[in-house]
Amino acid sequence: MGTMTDESHRGHVAVVGGGVAGLTAAYELAKQGAHVTLLEGSPDVGGKLRVSEIAGVAVDEGAEAMLARRPEGLDLVRELGLGDRLAFPGTTSSAIWSRGALHPMPAGQVMGVPADLTALARSQILSPAGLARVPLDLVRPETPRGEDVSVADYVGARVGREVVDRLVEPLLGGVYAGRVEELSFEATMGGLATASRSRRSLINAARTVVAAAPANPGPVFTTLVDGMGSLPGALAAKLAGLGAVVRTEAMVRELTRTPGGWRLTIGPARAPESLDVDAVVLAVPARPAGRLLKDASPAAAAELDRVEYASMAVITLAYSGTAFPERPRRSGYLVPAVETRDVKAVTFSTTKWPHLTGGSPDLVVARCSIGRYGDEQALQRSDEELVAAAMTELARTGDVTELPIDTRVTRWGGGLPQYTVGHLERVARIRAAVAGLPGVAVCGAAYDGVGVPACVVSGRVAAARVLDHLNGRGQSDRGAEPVGDRPATPRRSPGQRRGVRP
Repeated sequence: MGTMTDESHRGHVAVVGGGVAGLTAAYELAKQGAHVTLLEGSPDVGGKLRVSEIAGVAVDEGAEAMLARRPEGLDLVRELGLGDRLAFPGTTSSAIWSRGALHPMPAGQVMGVPADLTALARSQILSPAGLARVPLDLVRPETPRGEDVSVADYVGARVGREVVDRLVEPLLGGVYAGRVEELSFEATMGGLATASRSRRSLINAARTVVAAAPANPGPVFTTLVDGMGSLPGALAAKLAGLGAVVRTEAMVRELTRTPGGWRLTIGPARAPESLDVDAVVLAVPARPAGRLLKDASPAAAAELDRVEYASMAVITLAYSGTAFPERPRRSGYLVPAVETRDVKAVTFSTTKWPHLTGGSPDLVVARCSIGRYGDEQALQRSDEELVAAAMTELARTGDVTELPIDTRVTRWGGGLPQYTVGHLERVARIRAAVAGLPGVAVCGAAYDGVGVPACVVSGRVAAARVLDHLNGRGQSDRGAEPVGDRPATPRRSPGQRRGVRP
């Protein structure tokens, strides 16, 4: 077994995982003078940020945008010198397929919970019976929920199951690909959960959140002209300029304590190498992090192992502009699970992001999402079958009769962590256990948000913890406080949520 050591007085930190959280942590550490080695097991850095060409246009394969109303992602982009590469949507007007037709997303809602009952009625998403059930929330007695409750149980008890099935579920499904019966109300709808603690009516809580929103908040989303998938490469280039080492195809298999820090075992069992470092940031999904911590902290490992993940696929189709009888005017639409369709969301990329084609009508690019938690069977089909399912969806809703001129299938196996009931307490227990390991920090989408800004914050906080250790301050002063896009109080500002929708 080969061994590499580093005697630098600056401290040597290994960052395990090259997604946006790991890259951000490495960048923050390198800026402060730490000697950083980033280890990524796959052939490329970036995690779920990846871009490639389809029909000659660079279109994201994973996350295609980030929240523009949170400063962390924008600040990072500008710090990297990419501020002039930011792009904003041409439209964010979206719809929901419900009861045989597309209906506009109602105004005045918070993750599907209505604040404006007139707008909800006008959308015609609900049946007459479902619509009549909603205002009963205003007079019903308080619904007990304890420390946490599922989205379906609490929202359904307040405003009715139809709101859950036809508004809340598709919106949350676009973020987590999860099941509302299992997703945590506190963790996934934090701002609304906080407001509802002091209000009997959920509608009134939603009205409070809407009223607190800025009058002119600006665009909800932003991306980069070259795709969000160009961000990891920019970060990696900055790291190289700061003297950090970025290694791909470097799978970390073991993490063990040493008298002076930590030893990582890298590579295959037949030819392992070890790397001795002063501190470690684990920026990998929950279960791989748990496997690495199983000896150092069985308690953290056990909690990490309980975080479930959903798999999904993004099918990107490029059509001639003549394929659609009417060029799509909306940014996309969502499909509720109760509709039992293969596709759960469609984004018309060339409508949402006019910069992709310069506004040319000659090309329409659509991204179709397939896959929900617990429905892995839907993804056990060939690429050709998934493309056919996406084509069928667009033929049904857009009267598309032509074949696409180019297609791409991207599978994200285990890509989306599930914030199930009790998630906040689970994360607190993980952090409490990790806080007992000198020089170790965790970050990523499994903890405080799956969106790009939340992962940036997660990486920065992990770097700060490690720097405290290297500077001799330890980690105890930071404890196990939650971070990211769901601070303890308030949990989230109005309109902020994790991930993106069409």
